[in-house]
Amino acid sequence: MLQTKSTPESVHNTYPMKLLDIHKHTTQPPLYEKGNAIMWTDKHISQQLLHVHLNTEVDLGSRKQETIDSTIQWILEKSEKKQLNILDLGCGPGLYSEKLTRMGHKVTGVDFSENSITYAKNQAKQKALDITYIEEDYLNLNLKENSFDLVILIFTDFGPLLPDEREQLLINIKRVLKPNGAFIFDVLNDKNMEHKISPKNWDIAQKGFWKNEPYLVLSDSFIYKDHKVVLYQHLVLDALENLSVYRFWTHFFSHEDLTEILHDYQFTHLSFYEDVLPESDLWNGEHVTFCIARNANE
Repeated sequence: MLQTKSTPESVHNTYPMKLLDIHKHTTQPPLYEKGNAIMWTDKHISQQLLHVHLNTEVDLGSRKQETIDSTIQWILEKSEKKQLNILDLGCGPGLYSEKLTRMGHKVTGVDFSENSITYAKNQAKQKALDITYIEEDYLNLNLKENSFDLVILIFTDFGPLLPDEREQLLINIKRVLKPNGAFIFDVLNDKNMEHKISPKNWDIAQKGFWKNEPYLVLSDSFIYKDHKVVLYQHLVLDALENLSVYRFWTHFFSHEDLTEILHDYQFTHLSFYEDVLPESDLWNGEHVTFCIARNANE
């Protein structure tokens, strides 16, 4: 007798497993459920990211050249010393580190990407710039206590950190900052969050950003309004049917949110600015908040 009711076993016998895996991931996952792949350490993707970083005509891997210049000028205007010992977290290929060094500051740059750090080191050597570059996840840094006047984390890198990662970052920054030292960073604020959802998009390529071989990618996003979080997700299926799930949990913040978070780690004298970047789209201008927080230790 023919069964009309589908069971999990019958479904698995009917459809390829990878198709079921893709379908499973097209529904909204539980908050902070991790993917199975990391972009920054993938050799092919990290090389593509480096190319994007170095294209300072677009606001993708890094911001446009004129925006980088004006941001550095703004940061230094808000700092109290003429010569600073600066920790540049998520430094990428060293675009900010190089400029700050040329302006007379001592800089240590940290990044997770081997390609970016290798490029940055080579550039510093070629240009005879005395910059310390460290290839490391900045959540695991073990630098000398009370050694930096200024820590910067630029291009909204604070937002994708999960709460426990954010906690570890702030503990690390608190430890390495000198008394009254400053932590300057930028975030995506919670203005018009509902407009920051990306539509579902399929793409097939012979090779491209995700792979140096044929692949299929499904990009989608999901909003978690109560937590002010948007998940930007990419499912990448290669020719051998290996499915990579890249998940970027992006937090959006108000001034009050940031104040509550930073006060838990004894950061004080907080100030917020929405006039640092030029207006252009939902990821610039008034939609990006810059925060200055000082170490309260005496």
